[in-house]
Amino acid sequence: MKKVKYLMFLMMVIALCQSCNSDVLVDTFEAIPNQNWTYSKPIKAKINVTNHQKSYQINVHFRHTLDYKYANIWLRFQIIGPDKEAHIERQEFQLALPNGEWLGKGSGSLYSYELLYKDHYKFDQNGEYTIIVEQNMRDNPLTGVNDVGLKMVLAP
Repeated sequence: MKKVKYLMFLMMVIALCQSCNSDVLVDTFEAIPNQNWTYSKPIKAKINVTNHQKSYQINVHFRHTLDYKYANIWLRFQIIGPDKEAHIERQEFQLALPNGEWLGKGSGSLYSYELLYKDHYKFDQNGEYTIIVEQNMRDNPLTGVNDVGLKMVLAP
């Protein structure tokens, strides 16, 4: 019995140490209501940049069901800095091969992606930034979207 308690304690310590990764500034995943992502429900994350000299990697978490009917997704990004100026960009991400095979990791009827938005990105200044991600496809709502999120880490 003592060994079981010790093993449980050790596993909790390891899990806590792994979750305390200081290289991760934000890691979100938001469920999309009824799997219908509308223009009016963007994903937002606030980030406090304390060293604008460092480079960051910004990824989008994206998970869809088999009801998603496209081989790609267009996303619109806004990065709003401490000066309240918005930098807006639209970017396409491929989700499937031309033969229809999904590129994401599949689990049942869900496919997950970590889509690279920015690599070695440097912010202009220190301060609080807001990153907003909205679907930018013709369909509104965009059906079959299960979850969307942002992950920002120090660039390797």
